[in-house]
Amino acid sequence: MTLIRQDDLINSVADALQFISYYHPQDFIQALHSAYEKEANPAAKDAMAQILINSRMCAEGHRPICQDTGIVTVKLKVGMKVQWQAEAGMGVSDMVNEGVRRAYQCADNILRASILADPDGMRKNTGDNTPAVIHYEIVPGDTVEVHVAAKGGGSEAKSKFAMLNPSDSVVDWVLNMVPQMGAGWCPPGMLGIGVGGTAEKAMLLAKESLLEPIDIQLLQQRGANNRAEALRLEIYEKVNRLGIGAQGLGGLTTVLDVKVKDYPTHAANKAVAIIPNCAATRHTHFTLTGNGVASQKPPRLEDWPKITRTAGANTRRVNLNEVTREEVQGWQPGETLLLSGKMLTGRDAAHKKMIDILASGASLPVDMTGRFIYYVGPVDPVGNEVVGPAGPTTATRMDKFTRTMLEQTGLLGMIGKAERGSAAIEAIRDNKAVYLMAVGGAAYLVAQAIKAAKVVAFAELGMEAIYEFDVQDMPVTVAVDSQGESIHNSGPKIWRAKIEERSMQVQ
Repeated sequence: MTLIRQDDLINSVADALQFISYYHPQDFIQALHSAYEKEANPAAKDAMAQILINSRMCAEGHRPICQDTGIVTVKLKVGMKVQWQAEAGMGVSDMVNEGVRRAYQCADNILRASILADPDGMRKNTGDNTPAVIHYEIVPGDTVEVHVAAKGGGSEAKSKFAMLNPSDSVVDWVLNMVPQMGAGWCPPGMLGIGVGGTAEKAMLLAKESLLEPIDIQLLQQRGANNRAEALRLEIYEKVNRLGIGAQGLGGLTTVLDVKVKDYPTHAANKAVAIIPNCAATRHTHFTLTGNGVASQKPPRLEDWPKITRTAGANTRRVNLNEVTREEVQGWQPGETLLLSGKMLTGRDAAHKKMIDILASGASLPVDMTGRFIYYVGPVDPVGNEVVGPAGPTTATRMDKFTRTMLEQTGLLGMIGKAERGSAAIEAIRDNKAVYLMAVGGAAYLVAQAIKAAKVVAFAELGMEAIYEFDVQDMPVTVAVDSQGESIHNSGPKIWRAKIEERSMQVQ
């Protein structure tokens, strides 16, 4: 019988969550670097460079890889010979949540609290990122194996599920779904796929598969031993041939690996689920043996590739304090800009409040005429920081607000991640505005460009308040120009054709 102490589980969970907030798994870094070296699309290559540079900076500075520090998922495999030493009546779930609470409120590396209670009502932030989503499995043995992950909301939002007919093709369904997922999951990353069981089992299989290491190259070398491995190989090849590329800009690599787990199912069913893991891949595991807190082994900084990036000859520098609508109309899709000057921020909750204020006939608390708004919810600063990691959030969630914002506030442009929907693109075109894309998964790097930050409205919204940032040389890409041309539409089409041409040449 093994005695597991309450504080050992609490502190092990807290340490693991801090660890994964700033250390990418080494297999991810190696796979991304390999994809970076072979990438032929300059825009996609630069996006991967930013992610790699950001990753090394976070490992050095012990600050979050992404401003979205995730919803915590914990899976415990509890040995049947384990006994718990609990105090104050805490159950195991209470211990796990206390570990989450301590990790997210750690003064040395504050993590953003993103969890909202009453999800279809008041949506009030719980303040400490609890509760976690916790799964248990009771297994033979006398240890407790714990897998910890922190999943970003942007990638989780792109999860897909279907109950296929037994004769339907899983591959065809995946190839139909991936383009619909857009770039909000911040590719390149991993696809976790669950096949079989029931509806909830398929989703759980997909999530669990993302805890496995990246090893698709090894599988390619030895070949598939079963149907799940054959699916991995086929889907990996065919998804990358779609040409979606890093951040949806078009390119050679959309996925670094595909994981498939299956489970026996009813004769009438074929449940299939996809859950993507983004560029902020965060997971680790540890085992409690009764000998104290489990420790995480830090990777060597020497294992990170030394990537640098410089402003290219075609890079345009923009002064946000002086930019005009006429100037914006000269910007082209795919063009790189370096932004300097003052910008506003605002995401879901702030947009909802602004739309309600406009509908009431009142004036907004901040003038947006001729200004840019950045879709971001930053991490709180520590030490001498003016703001914590501050990468973009998925822009499509603001699509339904876009026309009203452009037509009633004088807003000139927006900055976010991933593509815009057709309604937003039409509003951008009709108002001669522009949408710029920052790289998802490079939050700490982006924050280095922010030289000052202050809350100017809706302070009660916490990380969703409206800030004013003063930035210097913040890198962005023109994603939708004033004519309504979208790089997320044109880029993948161009690279899909190029990939097909390369494939024909090889044959």
